[in-house]
Amino acid sequence: MNPTGPGAPLIDCRDAARTYGQGEHAVVAVHGATCQVRADDRIAIMGPSGSGKSTLLHLMAGLERPTSGEITWPALGRPATARDIGVVFQSPSLIPALDVVENTALPLALSGTSEPEARRRALSALDAVGIGDLADKLPEELSGGQAQRVAVARVLALRPRVVLADEPTGQLDRATGRHVVDVLLETAAELGAALVVTTHDPTVGERLTERWPMHEGRLATTLPAPISGPRTAPRARPNATRGETS
Repeated sequence: MNPTGPGAPLIDCRDAARTYGQGEHAVVAVHGATCQVRADDRIAIMGPSGSGKSTLLHLMAGLERPTSGEITWPALGRPATARDIGVVFQSPSLIPALDVVENTALPLALSGTSEPEARRRALSALDAVGIGDLADKLPEELSGGQAQRVAVARVLALRPRVVLADEPTGQLDRATGRHVVDVLLETAAELGAALVVTTHDPTVGERLTERWPMHEGRLATTLPAPISGPRTAPRARPNATRGETS
């Protein structure tokens, strides 16, 4: 077992699997994934559409529970919340009736932050991603790239310890996508947070330090030596064995 507290992994997945449905209709989205995310990690989970990347990200965030195996957050010593792990979804999911600053401040307000403080932090986050001048605009007035930056600002305002971004460039042109990745990297650096990005685009993967391939629900990565043991070179480790379906 990994210890809790400083130095422990922020996310620890141990043979975590996710199956939807039952019997002959069961679909295995993730087969026994084993991986760790630590502070300052910059990781790209890479694979084609339908490979299970989004499901794994949702498991890491605690948005879904594994069907089998285990996901823990040792550095936290408790289940993760939105304040610990911020998720940038494929679609920005902005509320049409709220302006940009209200959309950005909403998660803070829902978590109990006072309205003035939530607004202050939202405006600061929008400035940080370069769209402070759009604070009073409605979502329908934004381009796709601007809306995605609002989604990043929403996470930045929460100041999480891990940023998870699900195909953040999938619906953007190359130039805008490159800028969004710049913003994610700068955001993670600003927060001192780990960054995990799912992508099928090798040009995005090249921007991150580690690349973990995923195919048909099976993840392959390298797992570091246990904290309590001597530091040795990490070893490659396929994350599913034959017969793991749930």
